[in-house]
Amino acid sequence: MKLEFPSAPQPADVPAEAWNTWTWQLQHAARGRAQFAARFALTASEIRGFEEGRELFQVRATPYYLGLIGADENDPIRRMIFPQAAELEAGAQSEADPLGEKRNSPVPRILHRYPDRVLFLVTDLCSVYCRYCTRKHFTGQDQAMPAADEYAAALDYIRGRPGIREVILSGGDPLTLGDRHLERVLTDLRAIEHIEIIRIGTRMPVVCPMRVTPALVTILRAARPVYLMTHFNHPRELTAQAATALELLVDHGIPVMNQMVLLNGVNNHPALVQALSRRLLYLRVKPYYMFQCDPSRGTDHLRTSVEESLAIQRELWGTLSGLAMPTLSLDIPNGGGKTTLAPDFLIERADARRVYRGWDGVRGEYVNPPPEGHLLPVDWRDYDEEWQRTRQAKTPS
Repeated sequence: MKLEFPSAPQPADVPAEAWNTWTWQLQHAARGRAQFAARFALTASEIRGFEEGRELFQVRATPYYLGLIGADENDPIRRMIFPQAAELEAGAQSEADPLGEKRNSPVPRILHRYPDRVLFLVTDLCSVYCRYCTRKHFTGQDQAMPAADEYAAALDYIRGRPGIREVILSGGDPLTLGDRHLERVLTDLRAIEHIEIIRIGTRMPVVCPMRVTPALVTILRAARPVYLMTHFNHPRELTAQAATALELLVDHGIPVMNQMVLLNGVNNHPALVQALSRRLLYLRVKPYYMFQCDPSRGTDHLRTSVEESLAIQRELWGTLSGLAMPTLSLDIPNGGGKTTLAPDFLIERADARRVYRGWDGVRGEYVNPPPEGHLLPVDWRDYDEEWQRTRQAKTPS
């Protein structure tokens, strides 16, 4: 059966030309209780979230994305963007900077946690503010583009460390920048000889797919290799409009990968993860990561337990193509980096002998070869200089 992508609704009172223009979507984004209440009957929990949670995090959503919300007050898309009273509770863990990003920021706008790559926070703006955002300490402060001195310092930091091979544009959402600003950032980075890969983390194909235009893909292609990291969480976000945006990207040679977050009451069921992954892969988008939700402030009600996440992954193991299977990962709080989570299929271990039971119950034994046969490849030194340069890239303590 061919996978289908339903078209998102469009209001009759908005001209198609305006509706399909990304800047119109951003300019007409709903902000605050009154604008949300004009379209939805708010629950008591949501009203309290709007009124008492204003200092916690901004609320904003594009008209397009609001149009994807169904009638149920527990609609998964609604749950991702409407504030709730539960956000006001401390819960099991509530951290302002759960990933220790401030301590890994050697200069403003740069996060340097891994030796060979940095995050460059090119804007703090998003067109939609997700309630589970891990960067509430930075995002939504209306800082937009970096100041000229911050921008220059960030480029100098990258330029001065040849072990940095990859720059990940983040924020905020880098695709809220106009084409001219985005092209400038990409051009400046491409002028740095040791930068090999540029990644762009964005939710715009999800919440405002009209941002993906022929002009944009031309800019991205000119700066290749550029990888686009999207952030679809639920199969209903994959509308016909989103599918068209994704296919425009991959048709122009821009690799697209998806990073979802497991969220309680949103997508924490193997049927939903499978549906999302299969549809993404059909559109030539690689399901890349399935993240454990970070313990940022106000997210306890949205976080799944590690055990539940592993159970979802185990259900999918062996029944979902490896191409479609995202890697379950947890970001270690306080800046410890990512750790992969995976079901444990090992059932016995003795000396060199390992016994495993597969996803379907099949049991098998693997015996390690003796260590005496261990040899290093003869040509490893040909690549050692490159390896050492990466290892020695400076990271903040």
